[in-house]
Amino acid sequence: MALYNQTMELLSDSFPKPSQLPLLAVAGASFTLGLLSRSLLSQESGQTVLVSPRSTVLPRISEPENRQLPLPTDVLPGARDVASPYGSIRVYEWGPEDGPKVLLVHGITTPCISLGGLAHALVDRGCRVMLFDLFGRGYSDCPADLPQDNRLFSTQIMLALTSSPIAWTGAESGKFCLAGYSLGGGIAAGFASYFPELLSSLVLLAPAGLIRDSQISFQSRLLYSKGLMPENILGYLVGRRLRAGPLTSPKPKNHKLDASDALTEELPSQSAAEVQILSRKYPHINVPSAVAWQVSAHTGFVHAFMSSMRYGPILKQRQWNTWTRLGEYLTARSIASGENETKSSDKVHILCGNRDPIIVKSELVPDATAALGGNAVFEFYEAGHEFPSTKYEEVASYIFELL
Repeated sequence: MALYNQTMELLSDSFPKPSQLPLLAVAGASFTLGLLSRSLLSQESGQTVLVSPRSTVLPRISEPENRQLPLPTDVLPGARDVASPYGSIRVYEWGPEDGPKVLLVHGITTPCISLGGLAHALVDRGCRVMLFDLFGRGYSDCPADLPQDNRLFSTQIMLALTSSPIAWTGAESGKFCLAGYSLGGGIAAGFASYFPELLSSLVLLAPAGLIRDSQISFQSRLLYSKGLMPENILGYLVGRRLRAGPLTSPKPKNHKLDASDALTEELPSQSAAEVQILSRKYPHINVPSAVAWQVSAHTGFVHAFMSSMRYGPILKQRQWNTWTRLGEYLTARSIASGENETKSSDKVHILCGNRDPIIVKSELVPDATAALGGNAVFEFYEAGHEFPSTKYEEVASYIFELL
């Protein structure tokens, strides 16, 4: 998933190669002392919530200035800020109240505007849509004292759903379609494995969750292995790499995923960014500029990124049981229904790009098929990992057919 690729390049400029490890201890000690002498290694602040630009940027700017931001507060219709014990959550919801409901969950680096084109396309087809910024992205705060794992993400989904002026759960509400992209795909699979009865269908767009450990580079293993390097230093290095933007130099054939790959692959190409319309109110808004602004303006983004890489639903070895639990549920439901032919809504629909360097077709198909007990349907597009933000009309048509 773009998630991995982005994470790898993020660290590749800052971390040593394996052959340089003998120098790491000395260099690390010197660097640490230097940081201490310049007060860059501070004591833990004790903060439990790292606030979003909603608290740090918006109070200092005018409404005309807000409209010029790479991510205006009203970039999508139906914006609301939901108070929670974990910090404020930014939610967008619009479309016919009696239309089929679709909840969209975005990826690791992009705020939910990356799925704005898809959301608009679904509303055009008569759907009621909801999107929200994951903790630490866009205008959602970031809980600093909790891991970004399936427990936190499932809780955030529930908080977003229950904040709606209309019912999304319960006997009178009907069910909703859950669609997740990249990290959001792993989040959606995890949520569905525990709350399958809430869903009318599950659509995973280039999903994380089954990435093989063998794909991950040495640099990224430093990111996952808490304790090998002081957290403040690691956060400084990751933040510096994120602020540098995506690296687009050609990768060798057997390139392993690192931090920068996650950043790079969720971003559309320049030509694609110029033609995509993610916000009808602000047609000039695009994913690369929104992400670049978020990296600099959100106090919790680096923490959220690192925590998601460590604890999020990404790697196969950690998420296999989650996917198999979902597959076992679908198999049992199919048997219990006694139907001769399983409905398409009883399958997990997995959409990916043929040129995706993160969610690799030759690995995803056999792994997802096995984990889900054959309860999967695949659709592939001539695109890379970023296809939900560029081929949103085609994806919307696919989802609408399920509804």
